[in-house]
Amino acid sequence: MKHKDGKPINHPDKNRNVSLAITVIVLCGASFYLGGVFSSGKDPVVAITDHRNMDPSSETAVSLVTKAISFPECSKEYQDYTPCTDPKRWRKYGTYRLTLLERHCPPIFERKECLVPPPNGYKPPIRWPKSRDECWYRNVPYDWINKQKSNQHWLRKEGDKFQFPGGGTMFPNGVGEYVDLMQDLIPGMKDGTVRTAIDTGCGVASWGGDLLDRGILTVSLAPRDNHEAQVQFALERGIPAILGVISTQRLPFPANSFDMAHCSRCLIPWTEFGGLYLLEIHRILRPGGFWVLSGPPVNYERRWRGWNTTVEEQKSDYDKLQDLLTSLCFKLYNKKDDIAVWQKAKDNNCYDKLPRETYPPKCDDSLDANAGWYTPLRHCFMVPEPKYKKSALTYMPKWPERLNYAPERLMLVHGASSSTFSHDNSKWKKRIQHYKKLLPDLGTSKIRNVMDMNTVYGGFAAALINDPLWVMNVVSSYGKNTLPVVYDRGLIGTFQDWCEAFSTYPRTYDLLHLDGLFTAESHRCEMKYVLLEMDRILRPTGHAIIRESTYFVDAIATIAKGMRWTCRIENTEYSSEKEKVLICQKKLWQSSSSR
Repeated sequence: MKHKDGKPINHPDKNRNVSLAITVIVLCGASFYLGGVFSSGKDPVVAITDHRNMDPSSETAVSLVTKAISFPECSKEYQDYTPCTDPKRWRKYGTYRLTLLERHCPPIFERKECLVPPPNGYKPPIRWPKSRDECWYRNVPYDWINKQKSNQHWLRKEGDKFQFPGGGTMFPNGVGEYVDLMQDLIPGMKDGTVRTAIDTGCGVASWGGDLLDRGILTVSLAPRDNHEAQVQFALERGIPAILGVISTQRLPFPANSFDMAHCSRCLIPWTEFGGLYLLEIHRILRPGGFWVLSGPPVNYERRWRGWNTTVEEQKSDYDKLQDLLTSLCFKLYNKKDDIAVWQKAKDNNCYDKLPRETYPPKCDDSLDANAGWYTPLRHCFMVPEPKYKKSALTYMPKWPERLNYAPERLMLVHGASSSTFSHDNSKWKKRIQHYKKLLPDLGTSKIRNVMDMNTVYGGFAAALINDPLWVMNVVSSYGKNTLPVVYDRGLIGTFQDWCEAFSTYPRTYDLLHLDGLFTAESHRCEMKYVLLEMDRILRPTGHAIIRESTYFVDAIATIAKGMRWTCRIENTEYSSEKEKVLICQKKLWQSSSSR
């Protein structure tokens, strides 16, 4: 035989070919085995491969197999472990602008492969709505906040419970009276115009808790700081909350998300660092939305003596704040007593009239306003895109009509349309009917705090809207950014990378739901660590609904058993062989050190 150029082909020795082939096969086999062992540390996960079809969604794809495993208990000191906001690691980071309070996740070789224990005497939380007013002391056994804030009526300890009288630094007579005044200042809080809110520096979330009865869904935000366990208290009460701080990174929300933002003496230095923190509020606040401030320097004429300052200093602070807000196209909307309300511009007319050399400057078009995952804060402000005019609060349908209205910002999502949005709604209504048959507790007072770990449009949450629960909608930081659509519907959510820990305390959710998460993320995130994180944030006796490709189901069930969960495999509503539904429950167990 010859090449096409006419040169002869040299035939190698056949015996040598056989020896070489055997060597290659042995080396490949050894590397496959060792790769399986070392890819997951001391607990190997081995995939049985089928070269004819490696698609996990295929009916003929084989199953992922893992050996039986039993995770040990973490030591007692980890009972309130928050991996990415761990006080034990704060010394590694600077105190400038409180960067130590931001997310700093441990490297993979420092991850804990153990089960976070509950506090001694932990018991299932009090059910909603009673939980808004009281919780078990042993579930959040923190005396510091009780002693330091008792005079402000945040909470008080009575017997084996904490009571929440609804007080706060700026509303010692009760949050109800405070919000009544706020509603008088903002009539849109009464008629469904205002639906989503964020409370920066939330205390124990009494403001957000009161708003729930008024049809307003609030994300209560606080760092893990010296006000010990603010967010944990909020979630124990059944009120939406997340760990976070405005420091050097954007908050994990898209632009134009919230209808209202609130700060009640939250001690955020709004005019410092070139107004950087207020620039972030401007980004996440919807056009036409409201920013509410109570406390210094509002009402400084009467209050300055109690603030350990002078009237001149407080007047100067107020004037600086007003100038900064004006430069960002906010207008003073209303003001009474200790509460001042500013409204963000409803359209772009104000921004268009700003001089070219305005300060703070406008951001250029290269910055993505909707990015919110490890995105640095910039000394510029984002001008809303004029083509999304209907996303302004003035033009949004009022609640509850906006829940099922196809938002204008669907256009941001590749492949999305009003028809795909409508189909998603119908799909989730059918799925929720099926889930309630598989898990009868869903829709009752037994399940309050819920997380949809990889939502698209928030259809899971929308289908549960009439039940006594709330849903934190999580959108992958590596997937399509559909979170603007979630907020436009009047729901709440956050960005998250499930290769890392979530920004919450242990034992804070009653139900975790995921739909194809491992199919989408298993190439990046190791299943074992995702499931251990689910165990950390799930309450004892809480449930998980895991809808997944058949390829992953057995491996998930095996790892879950090692976490002391009980799981059963169920069919989907269509009885498809491609995917199954795992219904799992976390066991309530006490730490061996407390026995």
